[in-house]
Amino acid sequence: MLKLNASYSKKIPVDGTDFSSHSYHASVEVEIPDGLGPEQLQSRIHDTFELVRSSVEAELGGSNSAPAAGRSRPRAFPQRTSGSQPQAASAKQLGYLRDMALKQGMSPQQLDDEVRQAYGAAALRDLTRQQASELIEQLGGNSRRQSRKAA
Repeated sequence: MLKLNASYSKKIPVDGTDFSSHSYHASVEVEIPDGLGPEQLQSRIHDTFELVRSSVEAELGGSNSAPAAGRSRPRAFPQRTSGSQPQAASAKQLGYLRDMALKQGMSPQQLDDEVRQAYGAAALRDLTRQQASELIEQLGGNSRRQSRKAA
């Protein structure tokens, strides 16, 4: 068996900020059989890389390039607005929520179900910053408060 590592990285400029970008990355390691011919090996490499590339692009909204002017940005990094539109939850908040849920034995599906029930959002990634903060308090805040009371 041979091991094949394929990875794909993409940087997207932050609107309105010079010299700043968000970086996205995915990688996969697969085993492929020995004895493949050069064309078969090249095909496996191409297919594996294409899978990783298309997965990252799908998470970012399906584009093969940085978002064009006027196009929406990934949900985890909303444009900062001074209007009444609430900001989407940050990537850090979403990651923290996933970690907290995992530590409590919740599956990603159970976490999304909780989000739907509590906030009417389709999935965790659709929460606003305020909603994510509230959910962090619900999942982890109680244990912090209890430990403070015990001290």
